[in-house]
Amino acid sequence: MKKLFIYLLLSVLFSSTLFAHEGMWLPILLKKYNIEQMQKDGFKLTAEDIYDVNQASLKDAVVGFVRLSSPFHHFCTGEVISEQGLFLTNHHCGYHAIQAHSSLEHDYLTDGFWAMSKEEELPDEGIGVCFLRRIEDVTDQVYLDIEESMPADIRDSVMQANMRDIEKKAVEGTDYVAKVKPFFSGNQYFMSVYEIFRDVRLVGAPPSAIGKFGGDTDNWMWPRHTGDFSMFRIYANKDNKPADYSKDNVPYRPRKHLDISLNGVQKGDFTMIMGYPGTTEEYLPSYAVTLTTQVVNPIRIKVRTKGLDIMKADMNADPEVRIKYSAKVANMANGWKKWIGENRGLQRLDAINVKQQQEAKFTEWVNQSTERKAEYGNILPEYKKIYKELTPYERTQTYLFETLLGEELVRFSGKFRQLTNLNKESKQEDIDKAKESLKSAAEKFYKDYNLATDKKVFAAFVNFYYSDVATENHPEILKLIATKYKGNIDAFTDYVYSKSMFPHSEKLYAFIDEYSVSKNKKLEKDPVYMLFSQSVDIYYKNIKPVVSKIDYQLKDLNRLYMKGLMESQPNKVFFPDANSTFRIAYGKVDDYIPRDAVEYYYQTSLKGIMEKDNPDIYDYDVPDKLKELYKNKDFGKYADAKGFMPVCFTASNHTTGGNSGSPVLNGNGQLIGINFDRNWEGTMSDIMYDPDMCRNITLDIRYVLFIVDKFAGASHLVDEMTLIKSPAKRFNVNKKELEKLKPEIQE
Repeated sequence: MKKLFIYLLLSVLFSSTLFAHEGMWLPILLKKYNIEQMQKDGFKLTAEDIYDVNQASLKDAVVGFVRLSSPFHHFCTGEVISEQGLFLTNHHCGYHAIQAHSSLEHDYLTDGFWAMSKEEELPDEGIGVCFLRRIEDVTDQVYLDIEESMPADIRDSVMQANMRDIEKKAVEGTDYVAKVKPFFSGNQYFMSVYEIFRDVRLVGAPPSAIGKFGGDTDNWMWPRHTGDFSMFRIYANKDNKPADYSKDNVPYRPRKHLDISLNGVQKGDFTMIMGYPGTTEEYLPSYAVTLTTQVVNPIRIKVRTKGLDIMKADMNADPEVRIKYSAKVANMANGWKKWIGENRGLQRLDAINVKQQQEAKFTEWVNQSTERKAEYGNILPEYKKIYKELTPYERTQTYLFETLLGEELVRFSGKFRQLTNLNKESKQEDIDKAKESLKSAAEKFYKDYNLATDKKVFAAFVNFYYSDVATENHPEILKLIATKYKGNIDAFTDYVYSKSMFPHSEKLYAFIDEYSVSKNKKLEKDPVYMLFSQSVDIYYKNIKPVVSKIDYQLKDLNRLYMKGLMESQPNKVFFPDANSTFRIAYGKVDDYIPRDAVEYYYQTSLKGIMEKDNPDIYDYDVPDKLKELYKNKDFGKYADAKGFMPVCFTASNHTTGGNSGSPVLNGNGQLIGINFDRNWEGTMSDIMYDPDMCRNITLDIRYVLFIVDKFAGASHLVDEMTLIKSPAKRFNVNKKELEKLKPEIQE
């Protein structure tokens, strides 16, 4: 493994063929492979200023936004901007928290929310943030006792056990947590060690008319005028350590926080992004791209188009439904629009043909050597065979999870499956605990549930599955559509919603209150629950066994193919696919040309918001106060010398999901904006990157400050921050906290 590791490091050396803005790089390797090019491009700091375990560095001001139930899945990124634990992320990242605190009486989605004191800050249950403390290469330890001749499933089992052992030993005697993840398709492994803070509170959010301006229409689009930000604060115990929520907790004192530049941006300026990009698949074979673009994405797009149409119509007709369904629509629409753009981009790039040409070159290289034929000669034929076998199962699986198991009432009913594990021997305390948990889940569910809307979505989704999926993969209850209801989906839906307790809160609460083990039969005969349980059974019986077997085969093939690709192209720079670990991306402020005779400028302004103003359309109804500030040119110190009030800008940093909320920094390591989106023409960058077309969209930090200060009147929050007009100052370090932490910092 040491030889392989050395080869991998050599293979990621910089070459003149690399576009400086492509790639998501590991901070631990910047000093060896990236920093020289970054400094040529305008970065004025060092690799140690970005990542260091012995002193404060920029990484210590960046957080992964996590759900405490899944702390290693960073759904967004954030940046610490004060010595009192204040941090920024996107409005859409904080959307669930904002919505959870909203009601008709306190509609924070519409009106915004600003805590004018720390006592007014709102706790957010189930949400936390993690700080990366260190990264370590553990490849040799993961591959301990691994033989190439091992079957794929045995190999994977041994490696998983090794990874768990590495993680456990790494954090013994500490409050930290560790996670080992594969890189380069399992040719290399790195461990990340985190400190997770569990008390996070909402501090501020602009009204949706600013934070979600343009709504789903503008999502993934440029030019953009969305003030996509929200503010939270991290709390700790009196020893500055992570703690569960308590009124006695105090604002966290970070190791460092970011300085904020008021100097703005110009075309060609160096930019850098730090954060937790979710998933990319840059090295897929052509067969996988075909499956994605011709089977999976079209199903997702078709189903979600219908669901969105139904929910949006009801939202437009009823303000209460709008509040209840806004987060659901935003989540559903985000993937829907991304997949549309991804398919168009891959088609424009002729991605399948490009991949096939790459595979032809790979085959030519393999055939030049007997040794290569023996090691790599069967990879592409195996890919072809496996993806042919996988396609029908992937098609059914996509339909199942987008329709029957994607429908919110059916999915909610699945929470009650835990009751089926209870029996007459179960302890009463276990039964009471289950009832309490389910009642809490029901309260959250019904808070944002509208029966009439859900019933329409249910009928549409059932129709898709019933019509498009082979009958051998139909849950038994769906057979009633033909036998009892003569193909009438609406009649079947009426039956389900009249007989089930799940659409009716009073019936479900009564069931929970009166529950005993003997009531399980009532649950098992409930038509909504039957649809859930039978759908899950279909998945585990007909789909998962085949897909799991193929996944093991693909994991092994991908590892070998990645190794072969790197050997066959020694002068090409390879960066590891994103996998929700801490990464650095860098590029420059830049515009782009999306199509013939159209050129997009790199920056938008408040003027553009006023041009889009339309009181008749919810997503474009500009708040009166913002209009007044614009009319009076009351921009404070946040506009440039010519009175230009910026809103957003584009740059060529390589980003993906999870980078939402990431800090965008200038060459001095100062915060200039918050990453929140990609351009629609560049959404295929998860699979194939186009340097001429792919742009990340950033909210200019000056617009954030303008909204907080002049619009919201929350200048006390700005007073916490370190604002820099001169570019000379370096970033801020909390020296007192560093002195305390020195004994636990490791090399």
